Amino acid sequence: QVRLVESGGGMVQAGDSLRLSCAASGRTFSNYGMAWFRQPPGKERKFVATINFDGGRTEYADSVRGRFTISRDNAKNTLYLQMNSLKPDDTAVYYCAAERREYGGFLYVGAEEYDTWGQGTQVTVSS
Repeated sequence: QVRLVESGGGMVQAGDSLRLSCAASGRTFSNYGMAWFRQPPGKERKFVATINFDGGRTEYADSVRGRFTISRDNAKNTLYLQMNSLKPDDTAVYYCAAERREYGGFLYVGAEEYDTWGQGTQVTVSS
């Protein structure tokens, strides 16, 4: 059984930084692309960033490009999201997700391409 557990969320002020982590177990982590999505209060879940299985390629939503960095440590089975210059609009529950295919050849931004999700971690940014 695959399991993803996020951590690192919290309450910060605008301009602050946070680093989210996502610990994976139950599957060969290094074979799968991973992603972060977020769901603001009362809104739908949206793509934030994705990284391919070996960490060599990444893609970001326009709203976070230049401020957020996705990375992974395959030796530790852990995915990260470094978030800098946080804004109130970044307030959301952040979810990590694993692709449904091994060694996927693309960077997927659609939620339908991911079949395993964590429980989410809350990030709140005050102005």
